[in-house]
Amino acid sequence: MEKIILLVFAINSCLLGHMIELDNIDHKILTVLQKDGALSQRDVASKVGLSQNACWRRIRRLTDLGVIEGYHARLNAGAIGLDLTVFMMIRTRKHSEGWSKKFKTHVESIPQIVEMHRIGGDWDYLIKAVTKTMADYDKVYQLLTAKVELESVTGLFSMETILENRPLSIR
Repeated sequence: MEKIILLVFAINSCLLGHMIELDNIDHKILTVLQKDGALSQRDVASKVGLSQNACWRRIRRLTDLGVIEGYHARLNAGAIGLDLTVFMMIRTRKHSEGWSKKFKTHVESIPQIVEMHRIGGDWDYLIKAVTKTMADYDKVYQLLTAKVELESVTGLFSMETILENRPLSIR
C-alpha cells in the first residue's frame, strides 16, 4: 500500500510542522469529504471501499490529528447580498508578539473580515473582507484602523471571483 506524507501547517494546531502519514484510503476520504462534507459516513464508506465502521474510525483519526478541521456550508455571497469583496493589504511598523495578538483579536471582532494572512514582501498582512456595499466596506475600514496603529492600508476590489474554495490538492 502506497504511503504519502502530508506536512500540515495549522496555526492553532499542536501539530505545527509535524508529519502526518496518510495512505491512499485517507486521501480518498479527504477528497470525497472536500467535494461534499454533508455526505453520510455510509456514503463516504461506499465511495472509498470501506465498511462504515472502518470509515468512521479513519475520519475520527483524521479529525483527532487536525487534518479535518470541521464541516461548513459554503454560501453564495452574491445570493445573500454580499456583493463586494475587498482584499486589504496592511503594512505595520509593529511586529511584537503582544501587538500581533492584539491585532489578531481586533480583526476577529470584525465579522465582515473572513480571512487574514501574515505575508512576506512589502506588506505584512492580507485581509479578505466581504460586505454588501462600499459604505459597508468603509465601516470595516474605519473599525479596523480605529483601535490599532497601522502604517498603511490599501484595498483591492474584486471585480469577479474566478476560482474560490477549491479543494486542496493532497497528492
